[in-house]
Amino acid sequence: MRVLITGGAGFIGSHLVDRMIRDGHSVTILDDLSTGTRDNVEIHETNPEFRAVYDTILAVDAVDELVREADVVFHLAAAVGVKYIIENPLHSMRVNVRGTENVLEAADRHRTKVVLFSTSEIYGKSPTLPFREDADRLLGPTTIHRWAYSTAKAVDEILGLAYHEERDLPVVIVRCFNTCGPRQRGRYGMVIPRFVDQAIRNEPLTVYGDGTQTRCFGSVFDVVEGVTALLDCHEAEGEIFNVGSNEEVSILQLARRIRELTGSRSEIELVPYAEAYEPGFEDMMRRVPDLRKIHEFVRYEPSRKLDDILFSVIEHRRASA
Repeated sequence: MRVLITGGAGFIGSHLVDRMIRDGHSVTILDDLSTGTRDNVEIHETNPEFRAVYDTILAVDAVDELVREADVVFHLAAAVGVKYIIENPLHSMRVNVRGTENVLEAADRHRTKVVLFSTSEIYGKSPTLPFREDADRLLGPTTIHRWAYSTAKAVDEILGLAYHEERDLPVVIVRCFNTCGPRQRGRYGMVIPRFVDQAIRNEPLTVYGDGTQTRCFGSVFDVVEGVTALLDCHEAEGEIFNVGSNEEVSILQLARRIRELTGSRSEIELVPYAEAYEPGFEDMMRRVPDLRKIHEFVRYEPSRKLDDILFSVIEHRRASA
């Protein structure tokens, strides 16, 4: 196939590039390098089946031309990371809503299949666990910037479903849960690479809040496997799927485990949310996906445990350092 990956120089996008190239597809990426890097895809630069276009998802004509040339679009281009969203609220909303609209409009014109990447932030601070794809959402006030990301991605999902229902556009939606692995950076709030970098330098591991909040960290390799399987499943069109892992760990436990695996002398330091992000910042105490639906459709099972993920990130960050 001819594959277009928006955000293809980013963390998840670049791993998807690797998989598509390995499977024999021709791949084009579109990325503005706001959070991605050329280093993530440099291994493919001499491959005639790979092309990189460094432009913004807001460039309507460029998006239209690239979508026209593709058989399928993996749409990952987005403003991501809690810290980035809080620091760039207006730009984040424009990129996450208008960018997705550009992709879907072009896909509708050219009848191109879309795999739309969404997020576990969709569920907000709902107390009903594990999170099912059809569950209610619970968000905080619009004055708290972090909820803008959840709202924008919800609009993306609604747009995708509307194009599927009204225009018969083939759209598959995936909600990623704390995807981690090599190439991820801690610059925009991603906790595992941030902890690993701090541990390698024997600096304090800064845990935001009291550290009792829990997450389920999924391997990027498992996520790519799941998404690739959904691409080949016609019944998945018009559906939403959680993808990731359901192995739950508290952030404080995570910090201790990373310190142990790296042999670090780092102390663990608790930092109030208001100091780490903004006054009034809200967090969800638990985030656990229900993975039964994706298992029913494509037999998805996460195969990498938390330690596997941590070892892969530690190895990569040490090599980068």
